[in-house]
Amino acid sequence: MHEFDDAVLECFLKNQSQLFPEDVAANLEEAEAFLEECMAVVVDSVDEVIAYFEEEGIDVESAVGDEILEASEVFDIGDGRYLIVEG
Repeated sequence: MHEFDDAVLECFLKNQSQLFPEDVAANLEEAEAFLEECMAVVVDSVDEVIAYFEEEGIDVESAVGDEILEASEVFDIGDGRYLIVEG
C-alpha cells in the first residue's frame, strides 16, 4: 500500500483537472484512496520521472528539455518530488 503525505495529496487535489475533465476527489481522504487505487507513484527527481516513463515503454528520448514534466500525468509537488498518475 502506498502512503501519500499531505503535500502530495494537496497537490493532486489542486491540480487534478490537468489530467481529468472533472474532479475525481473532493478531499484528502478521497485523493489518497484514488491515488492508491490507480497505483500512482511519487518520485524524487526529474531523472526518476524519465526512468519511470522509460520503464513503461514510453519514448522519452524525443522529449526536449523538461517536456516530460509537462505531461498531464506528471504533477510537480513543489518540493523537488513529482507525482505520476496513470489516468
